[in-house]
Amino acid sequence: MTADCIFCRIINKESDAEIVYEDEDIVAFKDVYPAAPVHLLIVPRRHIPTLVDLKEEDTLLVGRLVGVANDLARSFDLDKSGYRLVINCGREGGQVVYHLHLHLLGGKALSPAIARGRGV
Repeated sequence: MTADCIFCRIINKESDAEIVYEDEDIVAFKDVYPAAPVHLLIVPRRHIPTLVDLKEEDTLLVGRLVGVANDLARSFDLDKSGYRLVINCGREGGQVVYHLHLHLLGGKALSPAIARGRGV
């Protein structure tokens, strides 16, 4: 845990969040500034600052993060209509909180512009 990390504080129940899932390794909660009707953050309990900080032994953890995201997508009825998973890495990649996290976005049509190189 890092004392100044808001996600670490949420994981340890020191800061409020609407938690929608938790197990021994992962916590998921609603984003306080949602960019879509469903905007969840899926985070490992262990503080890992960025994607770059992952180690080979974290491979299973990353797979579990994606698996939890898929399960949550189903539970929020996004599996039929579609959804987006996003991991921002570093300042220029748009990362704001330096604790590895996946954004699960859905519940509306999301712009495909990023796939065409036009930005978000």
